[in-house]
Amino acid sequence: MTFPDSIAVPASVVEIVQRLEDAGHETWCVGGAIRDALLDDPHSDFDIATSAPPDAVTSLFPHTVPVGIKYGTIGVLDPDRVLHEVTTFRRDVRTDGRHAEVEFGATLEEDLARRDFTINAMAYHPLRREWRDPHAGQEDLDRHLVRAVGDAGDRFREDRLRILRALRFAARFGFQIEAFTWRAARAEVAGIRDLSAERVRDEWYKGLRSAKSIARFVKEWIRVGAADIWLPELIPPPKGEVGETGRWRRLGGSDAVEVAPESREIERGDVRDPVVLTVLMCLDPVAVFRRLKASNSEIQRATAMMVGPLEPGGADEISVRRWMAAVGEAANDLVKVWSLRHKTPWPWEALMQRIRARGDPLTRAELAVTGDDLTEAGIAPGPTLGECLETLLAAVVEDPSRNTREELLAIARASVHGA
Repeated sequence: MTFPDSIAVPASVVEIVQRLEDAGHETWCVGGAIRDALLDDPHSDFDIATSAPPDAVTSLFPHTVPVGIKYGTIGVLDPDRVLHEVTTFRRDVRTDGRHAEVEFGATLEEDLARRDFTINAMAYHPLRREWRDPHAGQEDLDRHLVRAVGDAGDRFREDRLRILRALRFAARFGFQIEAFTWRAARAEVAGIRDLSAERVRDEWYKGLRSAKSIARFVKEWIRVGAADIWLPELIPPPKGEVGETGRWRRLGGSDAVEVAPESREIERGDVRDPVVLTVLMCLDPVAVFRRLKASNSEIQRATAMMVGPLEPGGADEISVRRWMAAVGEAANDLVKVWSLRHKTPWPWEALMQRIRARGDPLTRAELAVTGDDLTEAGIAPGPTLGECLETLLAAVVEDPSRNTREELLAIARASVHGA
């Protein structure tokens, strides 16, 4: 691979670079967007590195946000209100494996030397169309390698999250992790215990969304020792199952999950939902999400998927309505789980869509009467009222045409008073 004469850089980014350069500040495009452009896989935003200190960046642009001013990063808003990160050249002074103390006044070369991997340590000047690649990142792209910049042990001790980032990049691009980098990751992996759960969770989610082979991504988490620390419930893929697709058995049963790696599947996002995939691959996914400090909604989703059921009791509309009413908001997740396990579309999809299109009532809130209506009709508040509402819901799930005020009040009186 040789560097192209130029790469496509958004006009708004070029304008930011031009303004900084006109003010006398050396400025380059850096990071993941450069890597992705060379791989013809443009997924990352363009980051900008400059010799300008943060206060100079703020003074040059009318709309800025101090997104990480302690680390020299200012967000510059373009006329379309899109935020672009502009970071002052910096060098690390002290690190503790989680956070770095930096100082400004560094050169571009010093700034690139503090980055994690060679494939992320290249720079491109969109005005002069020049390249800087002091750590042979271009060569590693050509060799399909993830290699640390400089001493791999030092890089990982500076920030233990880089171990997980190495796994994610290797899985996303189908690269190998260079031997010395891998050994350093194994040697330093115990340090990831000290990372925040949120940072680990974000890496896990990003990896599941972007990996060419989810089975390989999971296998590498296990091999490096990261799963033992953060995901001990993770079920290893069986031998021989790691390739362009990943499938493995869950809970010792006959069901299997298979996730296709094609980019269109990833971009569509349905089979790459990290919550659904974690449920499929872990013995106790609820414990995993709690450990990773997932949101309450994600924990609730995982709980609902574990409870199920995954399918209705019959192939008719009444059975599907009963199932939809029972599982509530978990329906879409359960459909994904079933489809991934069976590697085929959910057989009741057309019936479910027909029920939704008609707006058939499936919850108490959709009933034609309220609790107040029932109280006014003589139904005592408390458990009796709740039981009555459940009776009414069951009736309209069986026959949606019964969802009228008069019909439901009649059913309510009959159920409570035996009239």
